[in-house]
Amino acid sequence: MKSSLYAPLALAAALCAAVPAHAQQAGQWLFRGGVMSIIPDVTSDDLSAPTVPGAKIDVESATTVAGGISYMVTDNWSVDLPLAWPLKHHIKGAGSIAGSGEIGTTKVAPATLFAQYRFFEAQAQVRPYVGLGLTYAIFFDETANGTLTALTNPGGTPTTMKIKDHFGLTPQVGLTYAVNDKVFVEGMVAKSLLKTTTTLSTGQSIETKLNPWTLGLYVGWKY
Repeated sequence: MKSSLYAPLALAAALCAAVPAHAQQAGQWLFRGGVMSIIPDVTSDDLSAPTVPGAKIDVESATTVAGGISYMVTDNWSVDLPLAWPLKHHIKGAGSIAGSGEIGTTKVAPATLFAQYRFFEAQAQVRPYVGLGLTYAIFFDETANGTLTALTNPGGTPTTMKIKDHFGLTPQVGLTYAVNDKVFVEGMVAKSLLKTTTTLSTGQSIETKLNPWTLGLYVGWKY
């Protein structure tokens, strides 16, 4: 009876011993690729006069191909540079012009550098982490449509718009799971504290807190 109990325990111990180290340790590079979604959490001021009173904006979510590079400075501390294909966001009317639908689009290239602290030992298979980054959001290819012109300059030349690039702090939480000694999967959630100003060719402007959530899911490789 005793031997029948010891046999499974011995087998389990042997399997554990055969599992390779899942180290994320000092001097190691971590590369990843996957998808990322940015979900704006918009708080919009009113568009300045002359326009419809109470006119605000909202911004829709967008998803793109993404990845990143991390360097383990120590067994617990790392620096991380996310990489992503620029996202295209659709801008909609809100407030008193909520029924107007889409009024324009913009492309965004968010550039962020994180400092991260990874919990547990370097050899742990599961390593949660927290991070704090500085994001610089670059807006380009802003395009206004006829709806915005009708709201801001009816009967006149088409309205154009420009969104100001801006810095913002970005706290982050995430987790890596080592599949083997080289491959891992990673998930993360971040929240950028980002405010910007949109200026129209007609002279109106609007202040907007975008404060987007970022969700990422990746497969990575350790070098």
